Amino acid sequence: MAAELHVELVAADRSVWSGEATLVVARTTSGDIGVMPGHQPLLGVLESGPVTIRTSDGNTVVAAVHGGFISFADNKLSLLAEIVELSDEIDVQRAERALERAKSEADASAERRADVRLRAVSSR
Repeated sequence: MAAELHVELVAADRSVWSGEATLVVARTTSGDIGVMPGHQPLLGVLESGPVTIRTSDGNTVVAAVHGGFISFADNKLSLLAEIVELSDEIDVQRAERALERAKSEADASAERRADVRLRAVSSR
């Protein structure tokens, strides 16, 4: 049996995903980070970006995460974010419209959120 870590992906309003994984990749203010079982303890600030979780059963879960924190200790990884959307919950056409609207209105933060949603979907 492969080594596992317990992952909790939590948004401000709900628990989004919880389970066992072999690898989690997330974007922090220090750059992209991959966390595997036995990783050294860490605490970091999440940047908006896709989070990829390789589950213990060989599946992949991808979520668009918009800011927050990541912490890892004792083989438990917590990703706490203001907004989290699983890639299969994202309406691609709506995200594309939001991206175009944000570009036309020169709204950089809305453009970034829409871009993250589309990158999460393309990573499924």
